[in-house]
Amino acid sequence: MKRTSDFQPHSVDRQTRADGSILLRSKHPLSASVERTGDWLHQWADTAPERVFLAERSGAGWREENYRSVLEKVRAVGAALLARGLDDKTPILVMSGSGVDHGILALAAQYVGVPLVPVAEQYALVHGAHGRLRDVIGLINPKLAYVDDAARFDEALALEALQGVEIVASHPESKVGGKAGGRADGRAVTAFADLLKGDGGIDVDAAFSKVTPDTVGKILMTSGSTSSPKGVLTTHRMMCVNQVQLADALPFLRRRPPVILDWLPWNHVFGGSHNFNMMLANGGSLYIDDGKPVKGLFERTIENLNLKTGTLAFNVPLGFGMLLSALEKDADLRRRFFQDLDLIFYAGASLPQEVWSGFERMAMEVAGEVPLMTSSWGLTETAPCAMMQQEPAPRSGIVGVPVNGVTVKLLPDADMRCEVRVKGPNIMPGYHGAPERTKEAFDEEGFFITGDAMVFLDPDDPDKGMRFDGRISEDFKLQSGTWVRAAQLRLDMLSLLAPLAADLVITGADRQQIGVMVFPNAEELTREGFDLTADDGALSCALLRGEIHRRLGERAREISGSSTRVSRAIVLAEPASMPDGEMTAKGNLNFRKVLTRRAALLERLYRDDDPAVVTI
Repeated sequence: MKRTSDFQPHSVDRQTRADGSILLRSKHPLSASVERTGDWLHQWADTAPERVFLAERSGAGWREENYRSVLEKVRAVGAALLARGLDDKTPILVMSGSGVDHGILALAAQYVGVPLVPVAEQYALVHGAHGRLRDVIGLINPKLAYVDDAARFDEALALEALQGVEIVASHPESKVGGKAGGRADGRAVTAFADLLKGDGGIDVDAAFSKVTPDTVGKILMTSGSTSSPKGVLTTHRMMCVNQVQLADALPFLRRRPPVILDWLPWNHVFGGSHNFNMMLANGGSLYIDDGKPVKGLFERTIENLNLKTGTLAFNVPLGFGMLLSALEKDADLRRRFFQDLDLIFYAGASLPQEVWSGFERMAMEVAGEVPLMTSSWGLTETAPCAMMQQEPAPRSGIVGVPVNGVTVKLLPDADMRCEVRVKGPNIMPGYHGAPERTKEAFDEEGFFITGDAMVFLDPDDPDKGMRFDGRISEDFKLQSGTWVRAAQLRLDMLSLLAPLAADLVITGADRQQIGVMVFPNAEELTREGFDLTADDGALSCALLRGEIHRRLGERAREISGSSTRVSRAIVLAEPASMPDGEMTAKGNLNFRKVLTRRAALLERLYRDDDPAVVTI
């Protein structure tokens, strides 16, 4: 395992109050932070001007921008934004994914006090998702919008909602005629290169001096998996303090400039705040991976890894599973991947234990030690990290203890399952344009109500950390009054039905039995010879139903109690629909929307005479 000096040991103060609530705090002090993200940029432009900060693929290699060049471009773009009259009341909408120009624009906006609003590419590129894009535009009322390629985003840029909004593109050529500066609908497009010219009449230093820790740097849209999306006001204090909290927990970040090859999108707090700012705060280098863990694009990730490996590895569990398989087949890449690796960090869901064990085994074979394998817990509203497993963990699924400066309030039930609320300098001030939703988000003591639940690994030792135990809002009761913890049960079912199920929804609210609606892994089913013929929205394959019946039956014989016994299943023929709100931009299911949109299939699930339904 990693040396003790590579992480801050857990040291938790626990206070149980008269009302039964529990307060957890770290006994370690919070280190001082800078006030603005631009302070980091100045620091590294002064002390390491030639070090690569941002890089993206260009031809057979990389377009690399060092700290000095990024600062120069940030100041020029900042001047151009101010010359257009942009300020803290005129957000910038970013519709395309991660890229060097996107990064420069984001930092420039933060440098001069203009909020940036990055949204998922799918909102603009998927025709049926334009409703989500219109909602965001209506909420923030942008004065400028950026895309990397005007031709690729041509349909979205023609939306009536963007009339009067200046469009900026790194590649401004339109589909018709390929002319720079114009588009198919006749509206002008400004080249990003024009922003890089700056404006000599603008006092950028004066603007930078007015940026404070309370200045909003970004407005990040929540995923909308449990409610409609909200715009999280993300201040400089939130971003700057959270990086200090992370570096306090992981001191190796301060000892050696980190390097990452990262695909995680910047419209999400994981990729855009946690990872991006970790490189900036610690003088690191961010190489943008233009691949991702999906069929047809993961091969690009492997190509990129063959060009550049890092000191930290961030990913979602699916990505790490695919990476483990690739490393098992390539000894040279396996050696280079582990040779300088300090950290393997997963988020978004629990890492399957077999993947965790595979990386441990592989690291020991290659490097003779295991890098710190860990995760943390937080939300967009918490910047994101509020709790972290800072010490080496015995297994996957542990989210740790409060980071320095955060107070966690736990409201335990009779089974010591705790609702989680948090307070600290990394917590948002509120939601954009939504005072009522902001008020509802905090309790009478000023703690942010997360809606998440956790349990102690050891109720007698808070230093052992906590385990995430689902969303309170996902839980439901059966007709018997028995509570069903749907989040953990969903993970159990995904493991049981792997690799046949790509995702699933747990059902049974106000019914007698728990059921499951399965979104199939069509590629795997086809490879295994299952028939994908649909019967009014459900797959009717007898062979597939037989396999699911076998697995559910074996599990039922090993457990007792109605709260975890899954008695019926139906396999859905149609994949989750993003345009209809069943899937968020993060790829998460909106369970309520699935159950509402497929109400007829839900009713079929509870009919014993339906041939598509599996019952045990």
